[in-house]
Amino acid sequence: MMTLRQIRHFIAVAETGSISAAAQTAFISQSTLTLAIQQLEEDIGVSLFSRHAKGMTLTHQGHQFLRQAHLILATVDNAKRSLQQSTDQVAGQVTIGVTSLVAGYYLADLLTRFQRAYPNVAIRVMEDERPYIEHLLVSGEIDVGVLILSNLEDRHALQTEVLTHSPHRLWLPAQHPLLEHDSIHLSDVAREPLIQLNVDEMDRNAQRLWRGAGLQPNITLRTASTEAVRSLVAAGLGVSIQPDMTYRPWSLEGDIIEARPIADLNQTLDVGLAWRRGTARPASVDPFLAVAREQRHGGRKPSI
Repeated sequence: MMTLRQIRHFIAVAETGSISAAAQTAFISQSTLTLAIQQLEEDIGVSLFSRHAKGMTLTHQGHQFLRQAHLILATVDNAKRSLQQSTDQVAGQVTIGVTSLVAGYYLADLLTRFQRAYPNVAIRVMEDERPYIEHLLVSGEIDVGVLILSNLEDRHALQTEVLTHSPHRLWLPAQHPLLEHDSIHLSDVAREPLIQLNVDEMDRNAQRLWRGAGLQPNITLRTASTEAVRSLVAAGLGVSIQPDMTYRPWSLEGDIIEARPIADLNQTLDVGLAWRRGTARPASVDPFLAVAREQRHGGRKPSI
């Protein structure tokens, strides 16, 4: 039967991309981890990983199972919490501000887990641009923000905490010539037609990236839709640099999208929490912060 240990080992391999790196993370031998993954695949009857010389990548079924694996562990955590404390005694309302990219790719699982853990806390969500969410946080009109922290301006008035550092990778269509390269650099990308995502200040982040590299990208198309980026890349109309949190291996049309690291790009997209500094918070905010922190899987520790 499938075990929680196998699920945790599966997540470790999925997030690191190799048995050796996952073994170091989980503090177990590579042979033990390899056996656990093989037994898990036998138990569920599908191949979760594609094995290759550079490591392991998730199959389509593997991507589907990864989301369910996170939900399984979250459910177990909630069950433990329900035995340790009476969360149904916590009541009230928490008002959350989010930006659009975070709302689309990060919020649903967080709110689901919080609602399960604290069923008597009402959740109110406001989605808007980062400057307005920041204004509402400072003015006390919303309790906590879940947003991209990279471009925050009023850091003296806000306390922040990073939940995830999402690395950037290059999205390419199947059989693109760059897929044959042992390593890809920003100078390689600059020569390609580039599709730029212009939502949640992603264009601002991209400008900073290219300016720091001293390169001029060949931007041929700009769009505010991540799904449009996915479809355009899959159709072979360009490449795109996107954070891993938005990656899915197939477009809406069912065409495959490859993702490769960029050797000289270490910049991450930092998603996290923000709340007003130095003021008393509603009683329901601290439980929300605690549940959000549980969503942090691996990666670097908060640095802000």
